[in-house]
Amino acid sequence: MTLTIRKVSIFQEDVSYDQRELSRPFRHVIVAAVIKNPWAGEGFVEDLKPKINEVAPKLGELLANRAVSILGGADEAQSLGKAAAVGLGGDYEHANALIHTTLFGDPCRKAVNGSAWMVGNQKVAPTGLTLELPMAHKVDAKDQTFYHTIPIFIPDAPLADEIVVAVGMASGPRPNARI
Repeated sequence: MTLTIRKVSIFQEDVSYDQRELSRPFRHVIVAAVIKNPWAGEGFVEDLKPKINEVAPKLGELLANRAVSILGGADEAQSLGKAAAVGLGGDYEHANALIHTTLFGDPCRKAVNGSAWMVGNQKVAPTGLTLELPMAHKVDAKDQTFYHTIPIFIPDAPLADEIVVAVGMASGPRPNARI
């Protein structure tokens, strides 16, 4: 089984004003890959590790490097997060399997010179999902000023035999953070 990507969707927002003018524009980026579910059509699979080992590192590296490039470099990426949604023909554990492993997370952390565990969200979803991607600081996961969630919408994904896997990054704390 090789990694089969149907498409990559990119979401970017640059915020200059949020209740007041910001001293520095806030940018967040999400790069989401719509992939063929590596376990599609196999029924219940007890050992997910062989395909995790094959797919997760490639996917983590691809998504993280693309997001870093859009943000303008590793130093611009201050927060990090991940999310996945498996189509209705898949198993909830398939989404977990691809993103909740150091094989996925380590390439993401490396891309931003980060060390904190990545916050994440996963679900089973019909086509036309809204996926909420949480973020936290790339080094200090307890710094609440970096906690925020970005919703993304992909109208034609995931199909029943697909998984949407996403990595998000932001250029700093959320605008006007006060706690």
